[in-house]
Amino acid sequence: MTVQILTADVMVPMDQARSVHTHAGFAHEDGGIVAIGGVDELRTAYPGAPARHLSDHVLMPGLVNAHHHSGMLRGTAEHLPVWEWLRLHIDPMHRVLRPEDAEAASWLCYAEGLLSGTTTVVDMWRYMDGAARAASSLGNRVVTVNYVGEHPDYDYFDTLDDNERMLAEWTGAARGRVMPWVGLEHPFYADDAGQRRAIALAQQYGTGLYTHCSESSLDVELFLERTGSRPMDALKDMGFMDVPRLMIAHAVWLDAGEIALMVDHGVSVSHNPVSNMKLASGFAPVAELLDAGIAVGIGTDGEKENNNLDMFEEMKVASLMGKLRAMDAAAMDSWQVLEMATKGGARAIGQGDRLGSLDVGKQADAVAVRTDTPRMTPLLPEGPYANIHHNLVHAVRGGDVTLTMVAGEVVVDDGRLVNASMPELIARVRDLVPGLFARRTAYLEASGEQSGLMSAH
Repeated sequence: MTVQILTADVMVPMDQARSVHTHAGFAHEDGGIVAIGGVDELRTAYPGAPARHLSDHVLMPGLVNAHHHSGMLRGTAEHLPVWEWLRLHIDPMHRVLRPEDAEAASWLCYAEGLLSGTTTVVDMWRYMDGAARAASSLGNRVVTVNYVGEHPDYDYFDTLDDNERMLAEWTGAARGRVMPWVGLEHPFYADDAGQRRAIALAQQYGTGLYTHCSESSLDVELFLERTGSRPMDALKDMGFMDVPRLMIAHAVWLDAGEIALMVDHGVSVSHNPVSNMKLASGFAPVAELLDAGIAVGIGTDGEKENNNLDMFEEMKVASLMGKLRAMDAAAMDSWQVLEMATKGGARAIGQGDRLGSLDVGKQADAVAVRTDTPRMTPLLPEGPYANIHHNLVHAVRGGDVTLTMVAGEVVVDDGRLVNASMPELIARVRDLVPGLFARRTAYLEASGEQSGLMSAH
């Protein structure tokens, strides 16, 4: 591939200096960024290279959605705390989910993410071959995390055999865009042997281990009851911190000792503010995690616990939640939040040297956001009232994204998917939903849970 140039009226590269450039962009070749500079500078350095300038746009790194579940239950699993929500809605769905349902959900969710600026998604989901196929075709990056239950009570999830096959068959696929990890829905969704095997798989394949932990206060009570220790101490004793990378979704209920332990073992975190509010899980100690140097990304969680996959909205909520928790209007400032959604997420998944900022040597993952909107007005890139970073966090919505690039390939252009038809993806999910819901209802009726489900609506 020859060198190509992409520039815009404004660029926010998310470099160490937190700089904002006008009439600037980057040159890329073979998926990587080879130069950063002004429009004239780049065109002089690469005469004859195809060049595209995006007027009335700001160019920034692609967003990393650090915690996500594909699915098709949006708006149908509401108004319950997390454990009841799992018992009445989510686990019954997993019992009747079919591979074709899972793959259709991945296609739709990844498309939604791309259209709103997400270039990399960490997806804990089922039948992950379908997820890998969806990402390979649509053009996004995906960390596949099998939704594993390796315990007699949770034998309706994926197994570690499924997970190992993903590791063996899909690692590095789609020119490195598919990145399989080891997954456990929760540490206690595996018995002792399952926990040991999950840890061994991560060690054998040199990859990450991903699980939910410390999401609700009940989680802490469960760990204390079963192990006599708080969750992070228990995970260390179990061997979970002896893997190349341990990443925890939510991490809401932590004490200072647990945070120190996470620092010592390089544990990373996904902060999911909308989900944590919707399920009334609590306020994660994000400021303390960041101050300690822990890699913290931002995640939407799934379509059913959010109910959208818009990382721009997630950034705004992350900032507001941080201010409210601290009762300090200066807390969780715009640059901090932008960094979590880009560089922080990349670091959290062990890809900080490749993703998260527009730098020479990194992958050409970028999004372009319209500036000719009320949400971006006034447009003040420089000076004492510079507001680009504030508007990206507090004003912009995912629908303001018009171009998404992954590894130098444009996968969303003029606000439309390049490699798929959104109406077709929606139609496929709509066709499958009645069957999924009918099978779930039949299971609930047979198990005696149906009355509980109906009273939850």
